[in-house]
Amino acid sequence: MGYEIVLTSDRTMMSNHHGKEFLGFIATGPPIAMPESLWMMLAAPKVKVDDAGRPREAPYGMRKIEAVLRDAGFNAAIIDPDHIGKHLDSMKILMLSHHDYFAYGPPSSEWWSITGMEPINRRSFIRFMNSPVVRKAKEKGVKIIVGGPAAWQWLYELELMDKWGVDTIIDGEGEKVVVELVEKALRNEPLPRYVYVGAGDVPGVNEIPVIKGASVNGLVEIMRGCPRGCRFCSVTLRPLRFIPLEKILAEIDVNIRSGLKGAILHSEDVLLYHADGVKPRPDPILRLHREVLERIGEKRSLAWSHVSLAAVKYAEENHKLISKLMNELVLNEHRRFLGVEVGIETGSVKLAYEIMRAKSSPYPVEEWPNVVEDAFRIMHENKIIPAATVILGIPGETPDDVMKTIELIERLKPYRSIIVPMFFVPMGALKHNTWFLRDHLKHEHIDALLTMYNHSIYWAEDIMNKFYFSEPHHAPLKLLLKYFMGYVRKQVNRYVGRLEEIIKK
Repeated sequence: MGYEIVLTSDRTMMSNHHGKEFLGFIATGPPIAMPESLWMMLAAPKVKVDDAGRPREAPYGMRKIEAVLRDAGFNAAIIDPDHIGKHLDSMKILMLSHHDYFAYGPPSSEWWSITGMEPINRRSFIRFMNSPVVRKAKEKGVKIIVGGPAAWQWLYELELMDKWGVDTIIDGEGEKVVVELVEKALRNEPLPRYVYVGAGDVPGVNEIPVIKGASVNGLVEIMRGCPRGCRFCSVTLRPLRFIPLEKILAEIDVNIRSGLKGAILHSEDVLLYHADGVKPRPDPILRLHREVLERIGEKRSLAWSHVSLAAVKYAEENHKLISKLMNELVLNEHRRFLGVEVGIETGSVKLAYEIMRAKSSPYPVEEWPNVVEDAFRIMHENKIIPAATVILGIPGETPDDVMKTIELIERLKPYRSIIVPMFFVPMGALKHNTWFLRDHLKHEHIDALLTMYNHSIYWAEDIMNKFYFSEPHHAPLKLLLKYFMGYVRKQVNRYVGRLEEIIKK
């Protein structure tokens, strides 16, 4: 059976990253000292597909658009990039999505700037768009519509938009606008070149469909938007919406029926599900986790996509919520930890006040470094492993601000975590500023990069040895990861030396 509407992306997106979300970040770097094919095998292995090329699991946002189109009666499906040729005779529309089409987002832009080499995700996407099957589709008159979290990057690549025949960019949540665009495309009517979905056009919870097929690593959305208003983040431009529990559980069921081995609860701040403003409420969080864990069973893994450090501190200090969740519900012999992404961003109170004043709420922004350390301690004690981001080059940053960040990272040394540096990318309310690039580095930035590297490489080995890939069949992958970390160690001094030379010039 051929599909009229094919949704897809390149391999760096259409992968489950060996069931470990964090491994996907390796695709944001360039393939240094190993063949690109080996780098891709580590970061983005191929997924299982059926005879039509439909993947067993696919990116969550793409699953939402697929569901909207199918609910509207369209003949649409997500197809693995290696199999879209099977649908050339039937395809009328090719829809693409990506988290980082051209490697302009963090941390891709950082690794590109430091090494001077194009990251894998950019190479992979460009290779896909230049492939014979995509060219053939365009020759046959197929309309190309692009969207997803990185839709904004096409505005910097208008020449490629013309070269590849991209018809429309959808920038923002697409559920309410995609049906009309698809109808126009099928009627061969002119399409708008750019569609921006503002806060007033986003779907309400009743307009957000339940996915029809499994999402990558069982990711399921529990809320959209964020109330904290950080100026560097585009998510804060969207209104806050809580997904009803019955919809969350329905999507958990979809993933379980497809044979997935875990669930990831997705939100910009999981602990704020049905919160009192920015104060977590125990009852809805405990109920959510009880229901989800009952659905997935004791042998499947559980993770959170994101959580705020202030919410972790408040939840534990006021309700003992973190220890209740972990000790009474989450942890067992099969689930020995819970992974999550968190944002430190800066150790400077001055910068925090200027760009993320509510990040520390309900605590005063002056307490931000203490909030961070207290939350890291709470997570460490309860076997929650955070992957934390720090932004270098924030507009208005001074050498003293960077030193404050270094001091904070050094305070976090006792706590199991990965800390990832990111160069500032102009997004959200700060989108009119400029990128922070290698040429802007100062000595204190290099000190910060080294401090984060030393912290992360120490804890990465501990995490891998104690928590990752303990099954015998994972031995080759574990060896490859050990080789990768060993290689990283060798290369750090090389690149630090290069950066020091650039600064001297």
